[in-house]
This record gives sequence, structure tokens and C-alpha cells, in this order.
Amino acid sequence: MGKATGFMEWDRELPDRRSVAERLNDWREVYANWSESQARTQAGRCMDCGVPFCNSSNGCPLGNLIPDFNDLVYSGDWKAALAELQATNNFPEFTGRVCPAPCEAACTLNINQDPVTIEMIEKSIAEKGWSEGWMTPRPPEKRTGRKVAVIGSGPAGLASAQQLNRAGHSVTVFERDEVIGGLLSLGIPHFKLEKTVVQRRVQQLEAEGIEFRTSTWVGRDYPTDQLKADFHAIVLCGGATVPRDLPVPGRELNGVHFAMDYLKQSNRRNEGQEFGPDDTITAEGKTVVILGGGDTGADCLGTSHRQGAVETYQYELLPMPPSERDEDANPWPQWPMTFRTSSAHEEGGVRDYDILTKQLNGEDGVLKSLTAVRVNWEADPDGGRPRMVEVPDSEFTVETELVLLAMGFLHGEQSGLLADLGVDLDERGNVATDSNFMTSVDGVFAGGDMQRGQSLVVHAIAGGRRTARGVDTWLMGATQLPRVTGYVRGGV
Repeated sequence: MGKATGFMEWDRELPDRRSVAERLNDWREVYANWSESQARTQAGRCMDCGVPFCNSSNGCPLGNLIPDFNDLVYSGDWKAALAELQATNNFPEFTGRVCPAPCEAACTLNINQDPVTIEMIEKSIAEKGWSEGWMTPRPPEKRTGRKVAVIGSGPAGLASAQQLNRAGHSVTVFERDEVIGGLLSLGIPHFKLEKTVVQRRVQQLEAEGIEFRTSTWVGRDYPTDQLKADFHAIVLCGGATVPRDLPVPGRELNGVHFAMDYLKQSNRRNEGQEFGPDDTITAEGKTVVILGGGDTGADCLGTSHRQGAVETYQYELLPMPPSERDEDANPWPQWPMTFRTSSAHEEGGVRDYDILTKQLNGEDGVLKSLTAVRVNWEADPDGGRPRMVEVPDSEFTVETELVLLAMGFLHGEQSGLLADLGVDLDERGNVATDSNFMTSVDGVFAGGDMQRGQSLVVHAIAGGRRTARGVDTWLMGATQLPRVTGYVRGGV
């Protein structure tokens, strides 16, 4: 806890967001930094709640010791706060920026007040650690002689690699793209997570002894049989990279793209890569339609604004969420299914709900417009899922030169490496594992979105830590790696 009466004395505050006019002219992060006194005051709002739901299974998947580090920040002991935070979270500078903060949703104050600003406190602790030079490499004192391959360098792969390296194993991370970080580097826009933040952490991991191999597609550039021969254990952390498609007429038109293809290219361009005019995906001077109302859609929206879109529309198939939670159907400490506005939505654009795309229209193979209808959702009298019904005479057409499909992801890529290894899949198409995160193939493990399905960065880090613990136990017969107390294996 912080100050016993702090939650009654101070209101919840977030760091200032830079003005829309300023931030649309650059790609730097939206939030300004807190002062140390502001962070301490906000940490002081952490109450003596008895049972801290913030670090339970309803809250932080990592089981972060939130009341402990809040109390230490409030008392000014930042170094000890960092130690408490790093005991459970490998990368607080990532989660402090891009996590939707289920811990805050589960905060006891959230019953009838505004919750503690846990996410930004976490970011402040991490940044204090970097600025003070406390984030130093921690290589293992001795090596076990075991070699582990980690496939994929997203948050799950990096967390698993760091934990296994600290257990003394020699870890090699394989990444098929040219840069380490997975979605941290290529999927999330700079205005949410500047890439220098990722690069400094990767440099630390290299200093700890982890080997990174970029532009190496295992199963194609690096044969699967060689992988099995070269390593004692294999960890699959390739993510849920197969996007949900839109099976409507006109899908093949030039100007229709998956959101992640668009975001990856934008990040690459911001890092200096060049693309020819026929390969460039840009919103500059265009009317953009984004299909999907989640975080990926919002990332496309903010990116479109910065690229100079003329107009943007973000359409969601499902109904608009309520402004307040339904206390009967969606009680605290569950994640509140309520309407949210991101920084990208502050910057402009039209949001609309209950929209079903019927077809994409074009001329000479080039996208010109999108046709959609409005739908209603009717309750199933038998208690099943609501039924979608098109509203009569509701069809409309929007002229557009760029449609971005941000409708989520299905599972990992099942051909290539997964097929070569012969691992079993679950009913959702993800890699199936046992309670120790080992697949149906002895010595092959899986974690993160490839095992869980599309989820949050914080779940990926937690899954990577859990997987590393399973690998270490299998290799050594026992493990001293810490448990992940807040992690739930299934769901999102």
C-alpha cells in the first residue's frame, strides 16, 4: 500500500498527453513523463485493501507485487521498487506502455472510485531504473551445458529466453524478420512504443549471453532436423500470426490489406527502410476504412492520421459497448466490457458499430468503395449467442482507397515448422501443451500466443516465463525459476 488515506486525499491522474496538433506531426510517444512527485502521489493512492485483487488471476497475469512496489515508490525507495517489479516482470517498460492494465480493472478502488494508475507507475519505475543505470545485465554465474532454441522474438520468446538464460542454459533466439522484438518492434506503432525502448532491452539480453539470429526462418532457412540435432530443447513462441480474413467479393482488389502488413511496413519505413511505389501501403491523401474496433484497429487509425489520411472510418461488427459496466452481468473485478477511447480516437475519425461489410468495389482491379449494411443483434431464446440480423434498407457505400482488415488473429502458422515437428494442435488451432507447456513432442515446448491464442503482451510475457520454468524442470529435473502466480493458461 501507499498512504493509508491517500485514496481519499488524491484523485487519479494520468501523465499529460501531448497535444493532438503536436503529436500528429511526429511519431514520438503520446504521453509525457511524470515527475517523480506525481508518481509518488499516485502510488500513495494504493489502499490497504486486505486482498489485493490487482495481482490475482483477475488482475495481473504476471502476479506483479503491486501493493509492494506502490508503497516503495510512495516512500521514495525507487531501487527497491524496481527489484520488486523485476521479480515478476522481465519487461516493465513494455507493459507500462502497451498493457490495457487488467490490474487497474481489478483494483479494489475500482468498485466505486477511479483505480490506482498502476500501469504508469510501472512505467515510471522502469524508466527510473534505466535512467539511474540500475538495469544492468545479469548473466548467469555458471552454464548447465544445455542448449535451448527459442523460435520467435516477441514478448513471449524474449521472456522465455531471458529466464532460461538466467537458469544457466545457452539460449539462441531465431527470428524470421530482420529485427528482434516481434510485434514490439514491427507491430506496435512508435507513438505507443518507441523502438529505442525495445532496442536497449535487446542489447541488455545480448550482454547477458543470449544469441540472436535474425532473418532466419526456421523450417525454411534453417532446417527443422538441424534444429532438433543442435539443441536439447525447443521453445515455440511464434505468435498467433494468421489473421482473420474478410470473405467478401472484391477482397482481391489492390488497396485492401491486412492491418499487420500495413503496421509492419509503417514501422519499417519509420526506421529508414524504403519501398517502391507499387509496394508502398500508405494512407496519405486517402479515405481509409478500418474494419475492427480493437487495439490493432486503433493502431491503424493513429498511423493513418500521421500519414496524412483525408478521412478515416473505423467500423466494428459488434454493438457499441456501454459507457458503464453492467454490475449484474459484468461485476467487479471482471474486466469491464465498456466503451474506451484511445489516443488515436482523440485525433479524429469516425467510429461506428453494428456494421457488416457486404462487398468491396473497384475499377481495373483497384479499390474504389466499400458497401455495408447495419445489423441488429437479437437474443437467442435458448440462451445461446446473439443472432445477427441485417437491418432492412440500411445498405450504404463509402468511397475509399484503403481498407485495413483489423479483425483479429486465428492461430499460429501451422505449415512449415509446426508440421515438420508434428506437434498436436488444440480445437482452436493453437499448439496444444501439457501443464508444463510441453507439446506432444518430447522436448518441444510452446508459449505465448502460439499456445494461448491471440492475447495481450502481459499474457505473452507471463506465458514465456511459465514455459521457461517447464523447460528448465524437464532439462534439469527441478527448477529454481519463480512461479507465475497470476497466469491463467486459457482464454484471452
